[in-house]
Amino acid sequence: MAKLPGWLRKPLIKSLAHFSILLLLAVAPTAAFSETKTLVFSAIPDQDQSQLIKRFGKVADYLTQKLGVPVEYVPVKSYSAAITAFRNNQVQLAWFGGLSGVRARILVPGSEAIAQGAEDTEFQTYFIAHHSTGLKPSDGFPAAIAGKSFTFGSKGSTSGRLMPEYYIREYLGKAPEDAFDLVGFSGNHSRTIALVQSGAYQVGATNFKVWEQELKAGKIDTDKVSVIWKTPAYPDYQWTIRGDVDSVWGKGFKARIKQALLDMDDPFLLESFPRSRFISAENADYQPILDTAKKIGLIE
Repeated sequence: MAKLPGWLRKPLIKSLAHFSILLLLAVAPTAAFSETKTLVFSAIPDQDQSQLIKRFGKVADYLTQKLGVPVEYVPVKSYSAAITAFRNNQVQLAWFGGLSGVRARILVPGSEAIAQGAEDTEFQTYFIAHHSTGLKPSDGFPAAIAGKSFTFGSKGSTSGRLMPEYYIREYLGKAPEDAFDLVGFSGNHSRTIALVQSGAYQVGATNFKVWEQELKAGKIDTDKVSVIWKTPAYPDYQWTIRGDVDSVWGKGFKARIKQALLDMDDPFLLESFPRSRFISAENADYQPILDTAKKIGLIE
């Protein structure tokens, strides 16, 4: 193969060197970003999946921008699947309910509750009834629900199962299967409302935030279904993070995630939860949930 003349070889080599440097500078930021491990988060499926994907896709974009690393939301089909994904490190951050968060943190020692909605310190379950029951709103527990058909939400839900079951046992003195003619588990709060509104179940228990959200959206016919009792307040939803994220993304990364959640102030983004803002949380805030779960045998 013929060699290039010396007078042409040196300028060409120099030009190629400059081109290589420019090419590296052009692709370096993208390459560095693509090689960064993706932070994956999920959430309990407390509403219709389409609503969750829309909600958490926006959250993933926000966190990506704030943290400078790729963040991805992965949907799951059940509360137990969310806990399993967290335990297996398939997700490192999760929006859990009170009970699912407690269970996840038991399975993954070192994990922490880092943020909660301002409304989550005083959460409530609404007992709702179909108009055909004749049940009316009351300040005291509606003992007249005994003997009727009743639907909870998910079996792993704090507001849709744990707390309503606790009060049913407390006031009726019986397990749900003994207190009602028929007991069901709808799977999520939206479904609970729909089932009671249709008359498929006479009574049900639902998350008060989902009730208010769907009422505002015009999805509830108050001539067919209404709230008959509101539970006392209890702690519920929270963001929980694995304790080993700093070892993957660097020292202080957990604190950066927490701050990004506390800094979330876009009303459009917060409305999708719906929450007014996020505030700091810690594991001890959910001791009442653990104690209640132990009392009724959901956690040993």
